[in-house]
Amino acid sequence: MERITGIGGFFFRAKDPECLTRWYETHLGIPGPPASYDERSWDQEAGPTVFAASPADSQHLRRPEQQWAINFRVRDLDAMVAQLRGAGIEVEVHDEGYPNGWFADLLDPEGNPVQLWQPAGADAVT
Repeated sequence: MERITGIGGFFFRAKDPECLTRWYETHLGIPGPPASYDERSWDQEAGPTVFAASPADSQHLRRPEQQWAINFRVRDLDAMVAQLRGAGIEVEVHDEGYPNGWFADLLDPEGNPVQLWQPAGADAVT
């Protein structure tokens, strides 16, 4: 069976796409889309990805009208949290670790949920 090899893009609406693109690049290191087809898109590092549908009333997505949430893998959650807080961004670190790693939550400038994940256990990135 042929299967998907990874996520090729994540597309979503924004009130101010240019501002939001700059925010993700400045604070999370994700470059915006290339200016032309001659430029390469962002390369992710290989690692685990969770693809999960959530119940309509899931608190994981925060607001009832929120249709998506993104989770980014990080090597060092503490360093990323310190960097974001140093830039004045509010980050909520989960009080406990889980068998699959450590997590922190924040909102982008338009209120979209962003979760950071430092994998552990079977999902640990080596």
